[in-house]
Amino acid sequence: MATSHQASGIQAARLDAAGIAENFSDLHPPFDAHEAAVAADRCYFCFDAPCMTACPTSIDIPQFIREIQAGHPESAAKTILDQNILGGMCARVCPTETLCEEACVREAAEGKPVEIGRLQRYATDRVMEKNAHPFTRAEATGKRIAVVGAGPAGLAAAHRLAMLGNDVQVFDAREKPGGLNEFGIAAYKATDDFAQREVDWLLQIGGITMQYGQKLGAQISLDELKEQFDAVFLSIGLAGVNALRAEGEDLKGVRDAVEFIADLRQADDLTTLPVGRNVVVIGGGMTAVDAAVQSKLLGAENVTIAYRRSREEMGASRFEQDLAASKGVKLMFNVMPVAIHGEEAVSEIELEYTEVSGGKVTGTGERFRLVADQVFKAIGQTLEGQPDAIALEGGRIKVDANGRTSVAGVWAGGDCASGGEDLTVTAVAEGRDAAMDIHSSLMG
Repeated sequence: MATSHQASGIQAARLDAAGIAENFSDLHPPFDAHEAAVAADRCYFCFDAPCMTACPTSIDIPQFIREIQAGHPESAAKTILDQNILGGMCARVCPTETLCEEACVREAAEGKPVEIGRLQRYATDRVMEKNAHPFTRAEATGKRIAVVGAGPAGLAAAHRLAMLGNDVQVFDAREKPGGLNEFGIAAYKATDDFAQREVDWLLQIGGITMQYGQKLGAQISLDELKEQFDAVFLSIGLAGVNALRAEGEDLKGVRDAVEFIADLRQADDLTTLPVGRNVVVIGGGMTAVDAAVQSKLLGAENVTIAYRRSREEMGASRFEQDLAASKGVKLMFNVMPVAIHGEEAVSEIELEYTEVSGGKVTGTGERFRLVADQVFKAIGQTLEGQPDAIALEGGRIKVDANGRTSVAGVWAGGDCASGGEDLTVTAVAEGRDAAMDIHSSLMG
């Protein structure tokens, strides 16, 4: 009996190194020059391009595709990076299938859009391969700005502020930069240490100093930053994880999906990463899908995503849902956890069927159990460490259209701020736009 318990427990090296390397290879292999030219030829170069309207950073998509078509990928990259300095990462992780590509005229006419994401990657990769930085700093303004958080919003704000001639000090609680790009995105979406290479490339603008191990509310305070700098931009993300509020949540084998993904992204050897044989992921967003798919790729035999609402209400896009299914993940809808069972470690999870009425989820009373030796919580994250003086809205820092908070001289953007969707591309747009507002307000 003991042997079978151990066999079904959480363990490393369920697959050999070759199998794991193959599983975690690039999700969308990059175009070569010929493939990029063929893909670019499909663009109609619409005058009132719906794809551009659908892009949160408003990249001039017809323009950059025309530049690729003409054989000038570096010019195309400049067009992209003018609007989205993290265009390389966004090309890899953006849900283009529900943004620019869904709006593509080709998608409406033929059901096959122009592959905008892969074309964007082709162009931005060309620039990074040459280690060329297409921007130069303006004349020094003498202004100093603190950016708290080195994720997508913070990096976008820092780059734009530095480009405009300001000196920027970036503080981050972790020991390396990148935020969710580094710690929170599936490894098969950003291979070859791309997140760090992109940060190194971005810092070539100059005028940006990085400081790590600096957490707001611990090593640094907002009052100190306001005294020492001309403006402050907060992009502290969402560090807290919501509780399941189910009995047995503290059993061994129950953990946060975000933490699991971070461990996976930082592991030098994925064969050393333990995973269960029977894994259940609770949640319906991108984090849930990333945790589930990567569990399967590490060698878990049975992986189930359990989501309390319908498929249509799931936060992860249909593409992500289909990706999970194609990797052998089972998706269950209208079910919620009520208890986790086991002596010291989880052995089963008890779920209840749900119905949704007036937007409210309630249990039907009908319950069942799934065998589980590992349960991941992916049910949303919460704001942590925000200063008391700052007004909140819906559990996040309240901001206006320019990213201004309730405290003078303090702006905020990204996941920690009220506003747009929790996407890398939205965070970049918010960081960029707040930087423009900070600069104009400081320059009078």
